[in-house]
Amino acid sequence: MKIAVYPGSFDPVTNGHIDVIERALKIFDKVIVTVGDNPEKGPTFTTEERMEMLKESTKELKNLEIDSFEGLLLDYVKSKDSKIIIRGLRAVSDFEFEFQRALMNRVVNNEIETIFIMTKENYVYLNSSIVKEMAMFGSKLNGLVPEIVEKKLREKFSKS
Repeated sequence: MKIAVYPGSFDPVTNGHIDVIERALKIFDKVIVTVGDNPEKGPTFTTEERMEMLKESTKELKNLEIDSFEGLLLDYVKSKDSKIIIRGLRAVSDFEFEFQRALMNRVVNNEIETIFIMTKENYVYLNSSIVKEMAMFGSKLNGLVPEIVEKKLREKFSKS
């Protein structure tokens, strides 16, 4: 069984992330989407909230697991009996960052491969930071995020 791990902060999950998940499921027997905490990013949503939004947004998909991790991603991937990390790409700037990360991972553990999946062109501009900024100012999020995410963003920013 080919198991792939798709890590990210998913703060919040966007339709671009969902696109990468759906496409990865066409290639691998099972995909584990794992929410990591990046302390440098200062997340808007808790790990539990992000996992719940992911579960709700992907409930129709089969062979998918939603999880979270702390520590070194390579250790997590190994603990899941996987040798594959999925990374989504939008633009050349993503590639530079992800390529460097993939090469470093290969130095640490050359048995784990990183597979890049380019998102559909209509999501190239989309990222979680832009979505949060739009939500803060009350902009429409139609087609950018799953319904549950838009609802949670509205709730989060109506309180501030």
